[in-house]
Amino acid sequence: MEQQDGQRTIFFDGHMNRYMFTLGEYDLPLYMDSIGYNPDQESIDRTKGYPNFHWLQTLEGEGEFLLNGRRYSLPPGSGSMLFPGVPHSYAAKGGKKWTTLYVTFGGALAASMLASLGIRHTEWLHWNDDAPITRQLVGMIEQISKDDDRTGLNASAALYRFLTMIKIYGQKGGRSSVYQHLEKLDPLLHWLDEHYGDPEIGLSDMAQQLDISPRYLNSLFRQAFGITAYAYLIRLRIIKSKEMMSFGDNKQSIKDIAQLSGYRDSSHFIAAFGKAEGMTPEQFRKMHGLLI
Repeated sequence: MEQQDGQRTIFFDGHMNRYMFTLGEYDLPLYMDSIGYNPDQESIDRTKGYPNFHWLQTLEGEGEFLLNGRRYSLPPGSGSMLFPGVPHSYAAKGGKKWTTLYVTFGGALAASMLASLGIRHTEWLHWNDDAPITRQLVGMIEQISKDDDRTGLNASAALYRFLTMIKIYGQKGGRSSVYQHLEKLDPLLHWLDEHYGDPEIGLSDMAQQLDISPRYLNSLFRQAFGITAYAYLIRLRIIKSKEMMSFGDNKQSIKDIAQLSGYRDSSHFIAAFGKAEGMTPEQFRKMHGLLI
């Protein structure tokens, strides 16, 4: 069987591939329980749910879920994140062939990691054709088939990377993905990298760069970064000031760094730096051995 995903062609031999992890990985804060490819997904009815987190996505065909009395379809380019203990059933839609990829996982920090990625309960997500989600999961299966990963550490690291992929490219309902928000913001982000040192920059100036309203601009930033546009600018200025102070031959004064970072005076810069970093610029320099 051959499946096209983005710029890469994926080949399967038509047989089910399932890999289990049972040696030591349960001590990890995030561990992989199983991962695999099912060319002909069978019907499943779990009245007590599954004991671990369960990601299931369609490769070909279409699946149909029954959850809390509601039916959900799972066409290609979509997946479901099932939480532990949630009763559910699923089967191929219309009795036709349904091909799936899946990974199950757990760990003491699994729920909190998912929450930090904006997934707090069972979710249905979809993604654009050029998103690397399928490619990433197939790559994990291929790598695991070659590795002798007895500790589960490699699998755990790959799993975390995959979950971040879902966060970046996954779309809930009709909402755009983080990646799509970043694409819209990209021209402004590059502009800010060049102009962060201008103390006159305000929200309206940033919105003007994209020809959108300040309100919509803040909405894009909240979706992409979880903060407002101006809060992003403040963080960028602090980061740039830390880079300036970290140069090995740096001989610039705090006053000079403040002005280059977009602050009109050093007292405002010191206050902003202290709020962001919990220390003064001089303490930052001392901690890194940068005092001259």
